[in-house]
Amino acid sequence: MGRQWTKKLPTTGKTWRYQRCLRNGDYEYAYLYCGGKTIDEASPDFLRQEWEKKSAQLKAFHRACVEAKIDLTEHSFYEMIPLLVLGDYLELKNKISQYIFDTHERPSNYNFLVDLTHTVEDIKERRLNLDPSPLKPRLAEYKVLQFYKKISKISPHISYNIFGSKTGRLTTNKGSFPILTMDKSFRSVIKPQNDFFIELDFNAAELRTLLALAGKEQPAEDIHEWNIQHVYRGSHSREEAKQRIFAWLYNPSSKDNLAARVYNRDEVRTKYWDGSFVSTPFGRRIEADQHHALNYIIQSTTSDLFLDRMIAVHKFLADKKSFISFSIHDSLVIDFAHDERNLISEVAQIFSQTIFADFLINISEGKNYGEMKTICKL
Repeated sequence: MGRQWTKKLPTTGKTWRYQRCLRNGDYEYAYLYCGGKTIDEASPDFLRQEWEKKSAQLKAFHRACVEAKIDLTEHSFYEMIPLLVLGDYLELKNKISQYIFDTHERPSNYNFLVDLTHTVEDIKERRLNLDPSPLKPRLAEYKVLQFYKKISKISPHISYNIFGSKTGRLTTNKGSFPILTMDKSFRSVIKPQNDFFIELDFNAAELRTLLALAGKEQPAEDIHEWNIQHVYRGSHSREEAKQRIFAWLYNPSSKDNLAARVYNRDEVRTKYWDGSFVSTPFGRRIEADQHHALNYIIQSTTSDLFLDRMIAVHKFLADKKSFISFSIHDSLVIDFAHDERNLISEVAQIFSQTIFADFLINISEGKNYGEMKTICKL
């Protein structure tokens, strides 16, 4: 029987980090103020020794739970701790949090970070439907055998780190299911909890971001086909045009006069880079030299455009059977129920509506994540 909490939580306040029980309140989170530092890293010198002692006590309780094989995804860890120990720990944690609030400015993208935190925490709580049986015919392959063994022990939950990269692109935390690094040939082990997966991704996201940052209109068709006609004068195949544009885009020393006529990368770099820092439309400030400046501007903005749309889809699906299962870089995978199939076009429209303009998106469908087939572009 879990510990019974009788005190009602306040609807506003300040604390270290988001917990699901705080979801409907208006809270300030110190973790977001200090850019995702751990509380160990954020603890001031005058509280560090006391904090190390208290956190060591909790780590000892955590080890005991692990050794006792208690599933902490099903049971609250804090319910396992004596009230006196927990009270002292939480009081000290509040002191460290207050120190952060007193010494750090509120991030300009704070509300975005809160919404993103809500989204990735909801994803984390959902258990993946993993079926390793498609790998059985390939168990003679060493890497397949190793993954087959691993999948029986690994957490079926995806834990994203919203501060894991300087550009803002999501990474995964230690102990998470390795959705971002898993070999593509293993994807068939992931099956929907509902009936089928829908995958949404922007068509040539980074090129579209560059056009948007330069104030240019978005092509309504596949951007590589558009480039063949409007950039390369019909002289390339789609694959050749794709390879050429990306070879030029991220190599500052590369020259391509045809590409430069349409994609003015120097103008964008000058607009968003001050010689030392990149400042993106989403409020990120990233230290960068000239060689990396354009890369960071485009990659960070593209990532935030995607995450902003992921948040919007997550909010739309809040009261539906269908839900976001996971994301991989700039692709969003939704676990859809058959009786909500009529919502696909509406979800796709929400996803396509970036802060700059509507981006063309690719839509794929599959019975498992290894058998996704493109069904249309929108």
